[in-house]
Amino acid sequence: MATLLYRLGRGAFRRRFPVALLWLAALAVAFLGSASAGKAPSDSFTMPGIESQKAFDHIDEKFPGVAADGADARVVFIAPKGQRITAPENRAPVDALVTEVAKGPQVADAESPFDAGTVSEDGSTAFATVTYRVTADDLTEAGKATLKDAVDRARASGLTVEVGGSALETDPAGAVGEILGIAVAAVVLLITFGSLAAAGLSLLTAVLGVGVSLMTITALQNVFDLSPSTAELSLMLGVAVAIDYALFVVSRYREERAGGHEPREAAGLAVGTAGTAVVFAGLTVVIALVGLAVVGVPMLTRMGMGAAGAVAVGVLVALTLVPALLGFLPNAVLARRTRKNRSRTAGRDVLGARWARFVVRRPVPVLLVAVAALGATVLPSLNMRLGMPGDEAKPTSTSERRAYDALADAFGPGFNGPLTLVVDAGDAPDPRAAVSTIAGRVAATEGVVSVSDPRFDRTGTTAVLSATPSTAPTDQRTKDLVQGIRSERPAIESAAGATFEVTGATALNIDVGAKMQGALIPYLATIVGLAFLLLLLVFRSVLVPLKAALGYLLSIGAALGALVTVFQNGHGAGIFGVDQPGPIMSILPIFLVGISFGLAMDYQVFLVSRMREAHVHGEAPGQAIVTGFRHSGRVVTVASLIMMAVFGGFMTGAGMMMKMVGFGLAAAVLFDAVIVRMVVVPAVLALLGGRAWWLPRRLDRLLPRVDVEGESLRDRVPPPSVTVPDGARPPTARV
Repeated sequence: MATLLYRLGRGAFRRRFPVALLWLAALAVAFLGSASAGKAPSDSFTMPGIESQKAFDHIDEKFPGVAADGADARVVFIAPKGQRITAPENRAPVDALVTEVAKGPQVADAESPFDAGTVSEDGSTAFATVTYRVTADDLTEAGKATLKDAVDRARASGLTVEVGGSALETDPAGAVGEILGIAVAAVVLLITFGSLAAAGLSLLTAVLGVGVSLMTITALQNVFDLSPSTAELSLMLGVAVAIDYALFVVSRYREERAGGHEPREAAGLAVGTAGTAVVFAGLTVVIALVGLAVVGVPMLTRMGMGAAGAVAVGVLVALTLVPALLGFLPNAVLARRTRKNRSRTAGRDVLGARWARFVVRRPVPVLLVAVAALGATVLPSLNMRLGMPGDEAKPTSTSERRAYDALADAFGPGFNGPLTLVVDAGDAPDPRAAVSTIAGRVAATEGVVSVSDPRFDRTGTTAVLSATPSTAPTDQRTKDLVQGIRSERPAIESAAGATFEVTGATALNIDVGAKMQGALIPYLATIVGLAFLLLLLVFRSVLVPLKAALGYLLSIGAALGALVTVFQNGHGAGIFGVDQPGPIMSILPIFLVGISFGLAMDYQVFLVSRMREAHVHGEAPGQAIVTGFRHSGRVVTVASLIMMAVFGGFMTGAGMMMKMVGFGLAAAVLFDAVIVRMVVVPAVLALLGGRAWWLPRRLDRLLPRVDVEGESLRDRVPPPSVTVPDGARPPTARV
């Protein structure tokens, strides 16, 4: 592979104009496709195979015209202090709002609190429920405006009016932090390279590659049902990996130039060596993202596929566009001292080499300290609670959060997370009596405050009821209640002669969490197994891939522990813009596991492949570790800083999911790159010595050789030119 990529790098360098034009043409085609694309599909979350999803589908079937996941609004009315909402002067604006909203477009039903009995015991608070025939994403501006205008008129009467639900849900503000993260990456690149051209080249190629990816996703969003979350994740990962992959190729090019190679040979060597590492690092990320299909959640599968495409484009950019642009700027990307005297020490990390020597001399105490530190960070993850944070996790500046708090104070915490019972009484002699029996038995269950009157379909055989728990939606007791109702279901159904299912947002979150936990081990085994085989090919060693997998488990455990500490336990939550601690999103752990695994293997490939290269070229195991750090330690550190900056930028102002993803990925990169790859890896390799590169002879004969260390290039590449004395200009190179 090294020879093939070497030729590709030389060819792209030589034919830089056609290569650059091809990428610009790809960008133009993607732009035209995205410009003609329709509106992006909504972020609809479905999970086949769970009870709550089946019940939602049953509602859609039996109640046509009213989507089970349709938009809704809970309009909360609070009377002035010392007054009752039932007083004539306060009741009039409430009735006016309900009447006005009921006539609005796309409204399925608007229920007055005085008819539905949704007035608090002290009479100070009431709420009206508005349901729509369409989802929140399909709700028109006219439909929203009708509700907003009615709310404004009610507020003008002196009432405090807040709106919860999905109809007027506040969209997360665009985060300037995303731009700030890229700006930080630019500064880091500039400091690292000491060349504006080198830093700009890495950013330019990353922006072009991500542009192609995002516009392609937009063009295909209706064909493959790609939601906005797919584009957001692709942007996050695409920017991070594209900058890093370009960084590695440019760094190796500068190193080869400093070693005396002329520009085209240096470009070929950079792509043939660092480019090989880029290919396999990218493959591990793609494997982890595509592996999300194992979970069985369509939305996650599509997000993984879209992000995998962005990573693949980043790899192609690093292998073709980067060497092509190096052809335009063969000397400008070099450090100033290299341009002056072509110093052979340019680009080498002296501090990294010193650190490696320190670890090689003291591997046992260093390893123990690192593992103990990671282990302590892992501990909070053992108490992780999964759920789906709702309005309670939003800032108090939002109307949704104020409505949530007002309902919890007036009606109890369970009012914000009612359970939906879907009763199928088609086989019962008296469907209404059967529904009544089920409602009574559920109402008598400990932990249930009340059960609403049933709403029947047109045939009168299917009913929907709402059961209000006494505890909050994310409370463990609510989860126990759902499980308790389901465990008592056989006896209840036998007594009623009808069947029922439990659904609703609260039950759906519980079911999703359970399925995610069940899918985690198969998913982890799938991606780790495939990546192990891939790393076996790269390093031709059994122990190095095994060590990589075990080190990853430490870093992901620590990342999850940090996530629990901040987002669930609330320690330092304000620093990261978390207004209210709560459970970790159900889909996040498995999502974080997959993405961070691919990124962790990036650093493993880049750092250890350089060690193997030195070992293959004759260096002793300990010296090979030092050489690997001398050449790649600083680059891996810079790459991790860039990734953390990009991921951290997505935390500011984003929705809760992307905020958690950004924090979790930044923490995973921090623990993996700083502690695992920089401390644990050299310590373990030092302890293993030459045994680290052991591979059974039979397996050695069976495995194809991919030559990630570029051994096949030694006889093909001409020797470097003679070093030029200080102050002299380098010889004119044929470019």
